[in-house]
Amino acid sequence: MPRALSDGKLFAVIRYLKGTVLRKTQSAAVLLVGGVGFEVGCPTSTLAELTEGQEAVLHTKLVVREDDLSLYGFADERSLELFELLLGVSGVGPKVALNMLSSLTPSLLARALAEGDLRLLTGAQGVGKKLAERIALDLRGKVPAHLMGEGGPLRQNREVEEAELALVTLGFRESQVRGVVADIVQKNPEASTQEIIKLALKALR
Repeated sequence: MPRALSDGKLFAVIRYLKGTVLRKTQSAAVLLVGGVGFEVGCPTSTLAELTEGQEAVLHTKLVVREDDLSLYGFADERSLELFELLLGVSGVGPKVALNMLSSLTPSLLARALAEGDLRLLTGAQGVGKKLAERIALDLRGKVPAHLMGEGGPLRQNREVEEAELALVTLGFRESQVRGVVADIVQKNPEASTQEIIKLALKALR
């Protein structure tokens, strides 16, 4: 539904786009929808799922700042929810929020936010200790359980999700990576992140 800016101009709240991937850059993709090309900022995990010339679906957020309108897109609704949650924290803009979603998988980021894991939070570009502390404080008790996925304590899932993220960053599809990593962990429950990555690369290549 259209909403009004302070000067009376209208803009559309775009929440979903389905179209053909025209091109990709390191931080964005252009999606051709009904003859119109939408430039959409995306985290690396989403960009890894997109292929130029193929159809794609993105869950989107239109961010309005002064004279700027920017569109951001995500492969799943969970990532979009986390993006919006992060934007609610003072000092966190779209760029920082995207960096955080690029440095951690959605469920690992959600669990890091819920548990105030500063080591993981400061792993994102542009997130220093002070900002990480503010984010953890502001979002304490505000991270919905469904964003964290299934599993036990954060430490038990960290190796798996860090390995998955590394493999997705290398260009492998997330759906493909998860099956391979799950099989490796089942056979090697004590494997470290590096060991999981090494075994996964052998299986994927």
